[in-house]
Amino acid sequence: MISEEEFKENLKRLFGRIEKACECENRNPDDISILPVTKNWPIEAVQYSRNAGFNRVGENRVQEAIEKQNNSILLDMNWDLIGHLQSNKVRWIPGNFARVQTVDSIKLIKKLEKILNHENKKLGIFLQVNTGKDPAKAGIFENQCEELVDAVLNSNFLNLEGFMTIAPYAPDEPSIARLAFSRLRNLRDRISENYHIEIPELSMGMSEDLREAIAEGSTMIRVGSALFGTRD
Repeated sequence: MISEEEFKENLKRLFGRIEKACECENRNPDDISILPVTKNWPIEAVQYSRNAGFNRVGENRVQEAIEKQNNSILLDMNWDLIGHLQSNKVRWIPGNFARVQTVDSIKLIKKLEKILNHENKKLGIFLQVNTGKDPAKAGIFENQCEELVDAVLNSNFLNLEGFMTIAPYAPDEPSIARLAFSRLRNLRDRISENYHIEIPELSMGMSEDLREAIAEGSTMIRVGSALFGTRD
């Protein structure tokens, strides 16, 4: 695990990258939030994030996040699930996660609705859309989106806060990621207009493709390695 001073230096460099990308695209850096991705890192990664002013972190696995929560005094930290949510883990969501960014099926929506109804809790969600049409990635396709939007809007316990995508991995062809991000933005705009609703968040872009995401309107970038480094 890196030291907190190293984390602060990484964060400073990350801010610089975001500011540079925003300058190129005539965007305000204040319109883009950073979600520190603490998956696979010990609780210190969450503590560093909190000390730096973050009130939200992203985790890929339900059990790993809950273990950190149980061993932490960071009771005011919000936890986003950014990894695939298995049906048998839905029962652990209420009370442990403030938001799930990876909702991608009617089945999952129904299971969340049932447990949230039982617990009398509400949950913010993003719909994960595979706009890059990458068979290695999860998420619905664009033509399936309206069915899920209808289901969420008919729910008493789910709040549609945004859309999320993971671009295909193509570091030598940034245009591939940019196209995936553009398609998500256009989808969000179309759904907002057709349903007359605000969908404020576009969770797209990570450490390697944040510039392309910012160019296409991202409001949230999910950053792990640029903050915490890579594990051996």
